[in-house]
Amino acid sequence: MSGFNRRKFIKGAAAGGVGATAVASPAIAQSSPEIKWRQTTSWPKSLDTLHGGAELIGKRVAELTDNKFQIQTFAAGELVPGLQVLDAVQNGTVECGHTAMYYYFGKDDAMVFLSGLPFGLNVRQQNAWLQFGGGLELINEFLKTYNVTMFVGGNTNCQMGGWFSKEIKTVEDLKGLKFRMGGFAGKIMQRLGVVPQQIAAGDIYPALEKGTIDGAEWVGPYDDEKLGFVKVAKFYHYPGWWEPNSSNGFIVNTEKYNALPKQYKEAIASATAEANAWVSAKYDSVNPQALKRLVGSGAVLKPFTPEVMDACWKAANELYAEIGAKNPMFKKLYDSQVAFRGDAYLWTSVADFTMDSYMIRYRNAGQL
Repeated sequence: MSGFNRRKFIKGAAAGGVGATAVASPAIAQSSPEIKWRQTTSWPKSLDTLHGGAELIGKRVAELTDNKFQIQTFAAGELVPGLQVLDAVQNGTVECGHTAMYYYFGKDDAMVFLSGLPFGLNVRQQNAWLQFGGGLELINEFLKTYNVTMFVGGNTNCQMGGWFSKEIKTVEDLKGLKFRMGGFAGKIMQRLGVVPQQIAAGDIYPALEKGTIDGAEWVGPYDDEKLGFVKVAKFYHYPGWWEPNSSNGFIVNTEKYNALPKQYKEAIASATAEANAWVSAKYDSVNPQALKRLVGSGAVLKPFTPEVMDACWKAANELYAEIGAKNPMFKKLYDSQVAFRGDAYLWTSVADFTMDSYMIRYRNAGQL
């Protein structure tokens, strides 16, 4: 082949390459459209683990789609109030949200299972029930009537029992107590004389400071330290039996979700799975040192007494039976989780509990 012909051939091949690219590009563009969503959360930005989990979802979705699918995250109050995330996603004000679904138990008591049932599962058991015990399928069956689809976007792990202006020793100490707590568990506490208050994170401190409430729970040491509760209430009780785990719901408008390309749906699934692990691990990393600092700042760390725990357990199970008799979806979710819980704690008692108990003895003896 002469030099002239080689040049002609190269030019022709190059032109063919351009032509091939021109044909392929529209097909790629059609399968990977540029989409921008807004995500509203129930969290102030200062809560960098809860809000950070929401931001991580948006960041990872963008990275997995070459920035074609972008989710901009807004803190509580920037677009809608923190306790109205479900409504905003349901009616299409925003495409997605990050929240604790038990905030919306006023719509249906079954919402509690979307976060965590009081005296329910620990974080590992909850994830196992959601993924392999049919939990997430039941949840999304329930959510069809709300036009939202839920993914799990984080978990706080077992929470603390909260901050009190006076020590809680007996059931009598609960009577008349104005106590901020999230969601459904207030129904249980009402049976013991507590007056539950549902207040968003940013409003809890001033309510405690002014004496409008007598106590409050939020999550655990790291977040509680950021919110400054130790300055206005000294008694720090545990455990938060009403949240042995608490799943964060990443909820999407179902119509908007169904319109997404398959790879964008896969990006959401991957990003939320990562956030679920990230939030839980972050809390396990930062809570120990925060707890030490809180005690150093004057927090009086106290377990709930067996009397108080047993009274709460009894009240909880009575309430579940009453609700289940009237609410078929609550009963369906409850029966599923309770069946799973029995075997889950059997396994936990054999392996994790015995190992943890052994190591904790050495830690308490100062040998770890």
